[in-house]
Amino acid sequence: MFLISLRKPVDAFSTPPKLLAPMTLENFRHIWVEDGFWQYAINTTIVTTSTVVVSLTIACLAAYALSRYRGSLGFWLLMAAMVFRAMPHVVLLTAYRPAFFELGIWSRYETLIIVLVAINQPFTIWMLRAFFMNIPQELDEAALVDGCNRWQAFFRVIVPVMWPGIVTAGLFSFLLAYNDFIISSQLMNGDMATMTASLGSYMGQNQSLARLMHGIAGAVSITIPIIVLVFVFQKQIVSGMTAGAVKG
Repeated sequence: MFLISLRKPVDAFSTPPKLLAPMTLENFRHIWVEDGFWQYAINTTIVTTSTVVVSLTIACLAAYALSRYRGSLGFWLLMAAMVFRAMPHVVLLTAYRPAFFELGIWSRYETLIIVLVAINQPFTIWMLRAFFMNIPQELDEAALVDGCNRWQAFFRVIVPVMWPGIVTAGLFSFLLAYNDFIISSQLMNGDMATMTASLGSYMGQNQSLARLMHGIAGAVSITIPIIVLVFVFQKQIVSGMTAGAVKG
């Protein structure tokens, strides 16, 4: 797909295939500059970054509390979160779409962010709780004995130890929000659409070969940030997944 995006239509779909066809950035220039794909990239950045920050903030506190809580209420809260996460997300659209219309908050950043946080939160809490469970409770007690209060013990002692797990959970939360198509396409439209939603609409407007090439360039543009993030944080991901999978 990457190689096709760097070729002209006549070379990309020639018969027989041209392995050494000349390359060009015209497809990327057209979709980013002439078709305004940069605006959708800004929308995606705002929504995805906000979703990750809010999700990790809530999930870290909730997962830490649930990992230290030994009552039965914690178990039922986790089960409720799992049931909500297992439900098909499109089913929930019939409930909150009319409400958003009535409240006048349709096609706004905060609306999509709230929905994506609600959808991703159960998964993030479950993942971070597994990491927190592997941190001995004696570490909390030692910090309290040394003069820290509960908040200081959490931020100064537990969070630094948990950093690989937080990065791993943040990356999964990023992927869930970044790759979302159904929710984004239903809650955002026009200039407020995200890249995935806008690309689906873009490909449905015109079936010409040139537009197909521009759409391929857009798909490559969406994929590149994910590959870069995985390469940058690969050590933290491996360390975090190992910490979450092996009991201490």
